[in-house]
Amino acid sequence: MALGALRPSPLVEQAAQRLRDHITAGHWPVGGKLPGETTLAKELGVGRSTVREALRSLAGAGLVQPRQGAGVFVIATREQEDWPARLRRAAVADVYEVRMLVEVQAARLAAARRDTGDIAALRAALERRRAAASGGDAAFIDADIDLHARVVAAAHNPVLTDLFAEFAPVLREGLIELLELMDVRAHESGHGDAAHAALVEAVVDGDADLAGRTLEEELRETLVHLR
Repeated sequence: MALGALRPSPLVEQAAQRLRDHITAGHWPVGGKLPGETTLAKELGVGRSTVREALRSLAGAGLVQPRQGAGVFVIATREQEDWPARLRRAAVADVYEVRMLVEVQAARLAAARRDTGDIAALRAALERRRAAASGGDAAFIDADIDLHARVVAAAHNPVLTDLFAEFAPVLREGLIELLELMDVRAHESGHGDAAHAALVEAVVDGDADLAGRTLEEELRETLVHLR
């Protein structure tokens, strides 16, 4: 089956897609060797440099693997979707459930590990959230997420911090949409200030059980709205 010449447009992307289609359709099975760059370039109607970049893209996606002196071999027929892409595609409620698992434990660790710098940062973040409560939805969500990020940071676990940072963009988008659709803040006394103040104080006081329980209750209420 011939690959077919490409139309003018981003050639590397087109070449990568055409090669990807052949791999996923099984024309080149796992373990099989792809034709050489010269052959592929001729069939696609592009230069060898374009083929080389396309193959590099497919290697990054986990579909092929170059072997020094042997050529390029198929190692999978399905792309390995990276974690940020998987999060962007996921339902916000599903992401929120995982967030609860991660962040509740982070709050418990934060209560045990927070230092004076964390305490100051948490209290400042709480005040920024209060100040943002009368502003626009995006500003309020940013301040809310920042407070939660400060709690996670106080756990002093870089993996938890990075994991929360991966969640944050998806959470921000979903929560802003929730506020716009349901006007949650209009029906919530104090915009959740009491719960967030209790969370901060539990962390400051070093009460891990209370910190985890307070945060879990607060997040569960939002999850109900998301569903």
